[in-house]
Formats: sequence, structure tokens, C-alpha cells
Amino acid sequence: MTGTSSSQKADRNTRVTVLVALVANLVIAVAKAAGGLLAASPALLSEAAHSVADSLNEVFLLAALRRSRRPADRRHPFGYGKERFFWSLLAAVGIFVMGGCFSFFQGVEALRNGAEEKFSGYVAGLIVLGVAFLAEGTSLLRALYQVRRQGGSGAGLRDPALRTIVAEDGTAVLGVTLAMAGMALHMVTGDVVWEASASLAIGALLVYVAYRLGRDARDQLIGEAADPESSGRIRAVLEAQPEIDSVEALFTMKMGLDSVLVAARVDLMPGLDSERVEEVAVRIKRSIASTVAETDQIFLDVTDRPAAEARESPAATGERGGA
Repeated sequence: MTGTSSSQKADRNTRVTVLVALVANLVIAVAKAAGGLLAASPALLSEAAHSVADSLNEVFLLAALRRSRRPADRRHPFGYGKERFFWSLLAAVGIFVMGGCFSFFQGVEALRNGAEEKFSGYVAGLIVLGVAFLAEGTSLLRALYQVRRQGGSGAGLRDPALRTIVAEDGTAVLGVTLAMAGMALHMVTGDVVWEASASLAIGALLVYVAYRLGRDARDQLIGEAADPESSGRIRAVLEAQPEIDSVEALFTMKMGLDSVLVAARVDLMPGLDSERVEEVAVRIKRSIASTVAETDQIFLDVTDRPAAEARESPAATGERGGA
């Protein structure tokens, strides 16, 4: 009950963080687009596309927070925890398509056709970027504060929604800095290559961030195993049971942010009757659940398969997708 309560509290905090980022990005996107059109600035327009992508991604993340907590039903007996990974993958695609690709387009167009800006346009653009830097920085500080409250970079960034917000805001702060540098150098030198290069750099940054976020979401969607520490603790619990002769195989899979499925194939000591086996199985499941709180689905398979044969399986050898 305590674990559920803390998870709900963490979700409420994450929802506030996402809403702060959404409001900031909507306001900034309008300001950047207006400033970019006024100044005919490719770097500023790239940043506007970046903010639009981030705003759409925040909508995805809000959907993830709501849908991933739905209880299990007949169609989805293991619950909806992986919804959080799916919407995070869509957010990564949004960063790549709407942010990265548009930034590359703006940079290439500026190099091909050039761009002329008036002094008033430069000033307007730099003011917009300055305001954007403050807003994005505030949003980033809010996200980092929540990460620290939830256990630091290790435990806090387990949540793909919060991890996406931190990546987006950090990238936004760096992107605004690049845009300001490119616009300032364009104003001083009169050479559009500086601003075009800033736009291309922003595009490269967004593509890299999208790749990293998408890779993490992909691994979790296709069935990522529990972290090695948790798997080791589960195996230690199994091997410590006096009724278990050997642990032939151990499979784990993350079913959500705080949900792990465990399936173990064990060889019991000879001489146990069916009633005793049932008692042992119930006790072992309770021991695993108390040792690793995230293990809410535990399955034990009693087998008499020779250990030599079992050791050749992917789970026993530790290959990816196994133990």
C-alpha cells in the first residue's frame, strides 16, 4: 500500500513537472515563431519548431501518466504499465521529425538562399531567445528538483516521462544558447553561415537526443529484463530456500515503471508431497515480493530437467533477453 501511495505521489509530481514544461513551451513557441518571422532568422525558426515538438511531446507524456496506471483487465492481464514506454517512444519520434528534421531544413535553406536581417530584427530575436532561456531554465530546474527528490539520477530517471522532460529541457537550454550565439555572430559579421550552422547544430543535437530516448523506450517495449541488482537478489532468495535443490533458469521482465514479472524454473528437493510443494511455493513468492517490491507477478515452474541441459538455455547463460 505504501509503495502504491508513493508511486501515485511521484506521478502527481511528474504531472506538475510536465504541465510546467508544457506551458513554458507553448508560450515560447509562439514568441520564437513571431520573432523568427520578424527577423527572418533560421536559427530562431528552428528553435520555434523545437518548442512545438516539445509541446506535443508533453501531451504524449500526460497521456502516458494517465493511461499507464489503469488496472489490469481481461484484455491486458498484466496491466497497462508499458503504455508509459510507448508514449515516450512517440515523444522521441516527435523530437526527431518536428524538431531535428525541421532544424536541418532551416539550416540548409539559409546556406542556399542566405538571409537578410535588420538590426531591429536581431534585437527582437535576441530578446525572445533571452526570455526563452529563462523559461526553459526554470522548467529544467523544476525537473532536476524532482529527480533529486525521487532518489537522484539513478532512481529518479527510471521514469521515462521524467527522463524525457529532463532531456527536452536540457536540450532546449543548449539549443537556445546555440541560437543566440549564431544570431549574435550573424549580426556582428553579416555572414548567415553562423546562424545556419547554429540551426544545423540544433538539428544534430535533437536527432541525438531523440535517438537516445527512442532506444531506451524500444528496449523497454520489447521486454527489458529487470536490472542486474534486482535479478541477483531474486536469485539469492531462491537459492537460499532449503527446499530448492537448484535454480535452473530465471526470467525477469519490466512490465511498467514499478512492475516486474518473474518466472523461475526450479528443481525441488526429492520427497516433497503436493501439499508441501504448495506451501513452499507460496512462501517463496512472498519472500521474493518482500525482497524486491516491484515483483508483482511471480511464477514458479517445478522441473526435474537435468542441470546440464538447463545451463544451455539463454536465461541460464545470461544472454540478452534471459536472466
